[in-house]
Amino acid sequence: MIVKDVNQEREQWGSKVGFILAAAGSAVGLGNLWKFPYVAGKNGGGAFVLVYFIILFLVGFTLMLAEIALGRHTQLNAIGAYRKLREKWAFVGGLGVLAAFMLLSFYSVVGGWVINYVIKSVTGGLNVSDPEVLGNMFGEFVANRWTPIIYHAIFMLLTLLIVLGGVGGGIEKASKIMMPALFGFIILLAVRAVTLPGGIEGVKYLLVPDFSKINMEVILSALGQVFFSLSLGMGCMITYGSYLGKDTNIPESAVIIPLCDTAIALLAGLAVLPAVFAFGFEPAAGPGLIFVTLPAVFSQMPLGNLFAIMFFILVLFAALTSSISLLEVCVAYVVDEWGWNRKLTTWTLAGLIFAIGVPASLSMGPWADIHLLGDRGFFDTYDYIVSNWLLPLGGLLLCIFVGWIWGTDAAIKEVTNNGTLEFKLRGLWVFLIKYVGPVAILVVFVRSLT
Repeated sequence: MIVKDVNQEREQWGSKVGFILAAAGSAVGLGNLWKFPYVAGKNGGGAFVLVYFIILFLVGFTLMLAEIALGRHTQLNAIGAYRKLREKWAFVGGLGVLAAFMLLSFYSVVGGWVINYVIKSVTGGLNVSDPEVLGNMFGEFVANRWTPIIYHAIFMLLTLLIVLGGVGGGIEKASKIMMPALFGFIILLAVRAVTLPGGIEGVKYLLVPDFSKINMEVILSALGQVFFSLSLGMGCMITYGSYLGKDTNIPESAVIIPLCDTAIALLAGLAVLPAVFAFGFEPAAGPGLIFVTLPAVFSQMPLGNLFAIMFFILVLFAALTSSISLLEVCVAYVVDEWGWNRKLTTWTLAGLIFAIGVPASLSMGPWADIHLLGDRGFFDTYDYIVSNWLLPLGGLLLCIFVGWIWGTDAAIKEVTNNGTLEFKLRGLWVFLIKYVGPVAILVVFVRSLT
């Protein structure tokens, strides 16, 4: 039997910068470095980026501010925050905690792949220019029974050790190291890619919009990318917001965090697409871009092995800054609601998440013939449930709760710290959280099920 530790005091961020870097790190993940470049490449480059920026403000900023305000007001985890304000709405927080738990189980598997590729890049194992050979190499690796599981365990252990240090000593300290390093690496890579012969065509493709390519598919793709890129709907920002003091300017933070996330995504696009164009590869190469196409590109660049090492370390940092926020959502819930000791909670949850992730890894190889939902294996089933159900529902219900149940007046009172801070976008934000946000997310939700 576990006895509640009633003497545990809730931690707080050591500084405003620490919170912003940690929150931005939560948002910055594999979706920025892997998904954004190929989604932009597939959806018209500059046309996609333009639509993405518009939606970033209309939806991203709106939900980000709502989640942070909800967390700081209640000083509780995702479930506790909803329960404190309206008992019957606690299930919405439950959707977020479940989403974080399930997402981390297969996200950690991919994180393990990244660690393997960091090692391969350091040892020269990726110095191959033939995409077909690289594709076979990747396929053989993920299909192996034990090797990906070992790397999955290493990634979970790194995540666990950071979260074990607590909010200030673990998450904030790690974010203060990894996020500046991440920005430094991505800027160097972008500069190198842009200066490649022919690379300027990739820059034009990414940044110069062709308005004729803007259609409903591009709009929906940008909407989905914004929503899932910012870690919204899974309790991360509620949890991180709960560690804030009253002196934090929430509107300012809710603008800076999405902008940091988007800056990384754009820099990733500038690091990837000019290089892809320079060597004649397909900009819409799809999910294989990071593990197959890019290693082929790096092998043909001067000092390519060095840039490959930098790139995969960059991807690892991005994966870790997101994984620690996902684990923290689950840890905060158990510590707050059950009163467990933080260290015991972290070890227990990390172990459970690792165990649930093992079938996701095996589904790429030995268990490939085991199907759960339709023709989906464990990995794809986890992904489908989180991406198509839990996150959109969590975001939709967040808008309804803050806009209509808790109420925008109460939310703005928290945001402005009882009127002591100015919030110039008050009227616009109320309209967005009540009407635009729910409709936009509902569209994504319905589309994801078709």
